[in-house]
Amino acid sequence: MAAVFLFVCLALLNFNFEEKNTSVIFSEIEKLPQAQAVLILGASVYENRILSDVLKERTDAAIEIYQAQKAKYILVSGDNRNKNYNETVAVYNYLLEKQIAKQDIFLDFAGLNTYDSLFRAKKVFQAKSLIIPTQKLYLPRALFLAKGLGIEAYGLPVDKTTYQPKPAAYLREKAAAFKAFFDIYFKPQPKFLGKPLPLPD
Repeated sequence: MAAVFLFVCLALLNFNFEEKNTSVIFSEIEKLPQAQAVLILGASVYENRILSDVLKERTDAAIEIYQAQKAKYILVSGDNRNKNYNETVAVYNYLLEKQIAKQDIFLDFAGLNTYDSLFRAKKVFQAKSLIIPTQKLYLPRALFLAKGLGIEAYGLPVDKTTYQPKPAAYLREKAAAFKAFFDIYFKPQPKFLGKPLPLPD
């Protein structure tokens, strides 16, 4: 019974995220407001440095947003847990292959999760406004975290490939939504922070 109650609470929490963020989610790039940067949230890369479908989807959308001049900079956040695994560099190399100007790319190597990525975007990169392209499943939580941290943020769903979340992904997202509520309430500092590296205005 307790487990059912907890599941219902998490479902309602996720629903609340979606309701609160309806006005800042846009289905078309042309309708997005201008922002200082587009944020690419980290996801898995393969051993040969190839982006997973999830990460490639986010990165391709970020490129389209940048090329549409909706954001002047691209902030790449990801996990660099050890010397043999680096999401940020994999995305950086992909962006360079797509002819994105090097000076417009900013790298965050300590985006271990969505909260850390957004906390560091605010405190380290001092981002004032962001566009976040990510899968529809994860977008409401990302926008909730951004707003809770004082960042003006807009979302773009990027579900365009064959990637389909597995049932376990939905359960993990509900647990992550519950954690997000406490992250915003208590605002714990990420494991890694560092000196400010402000994005240009």
